[in-house]
Amino acid sequence: MSRRFAVIDTETNWNDDVMSIGVIIARTKNFKGTDSRYYILPEEEKVKGMYSKSMRRTSHEILTGNRYEVIDDVRDLLESNGVDDLFAYNASFDKRHLPELSDFCWRDIMKVAAYKQYNPCIPKDLPCCKTGRLRRGYGVEPMLQILGVDDYCESHNAIIDARDELRIMRLLDYEIDFYPEI
Repeated sequence: MSRRFAVIDTETNWNDDVMSIGVIIARTKNFKGTDSRYYILPEEEKVKGMYSKSMRRTSHEILTGNRYEVIDDVRDLLESNGVDDLFAYNASFDKRHLPELSDFCWRDIMKVAAYKQYNPCIPKDLPCCKTGRLRRGYGVEPMLQILGVDDYCESHNAIIDARDELRIMRLLDYEIDFYPEI
């Protein structure tokens, strides 16, 4: 069995509590998804947030539960797939909002995608910091456009965004260990 990793995305409400979690399990060999889960936490959803309207816009099955139940199911999913590494775009945000998963190795997709020394698709005329990171326009939507996905529009739906973040990894074509731990 090939090694697997997970891409995780969260959406938060106006109280900065997680109201949805998207998880995609993928193979390190080919970055193809093998399993996925999409969770909505109903109590946190009631508070609403910036992206509330897009949370239920998906064909993916929606699982619901309280935070304890959802985190327990996420952990079971990760452990049953032998996942050690969790990837997220701006991983410090998701890790901070999911402290129950802090024992996993978190890696940041943005720390590779947004830097000209690692992303050969970044145009030379885009302004960068001394570190090589783009000064602006390095979110998921502009990054996929930089990588050649012209018709992309970010949904801000946790499962769709997790899928798109996996797509960025596939397009960058680095081994998972290349992504920095946070």
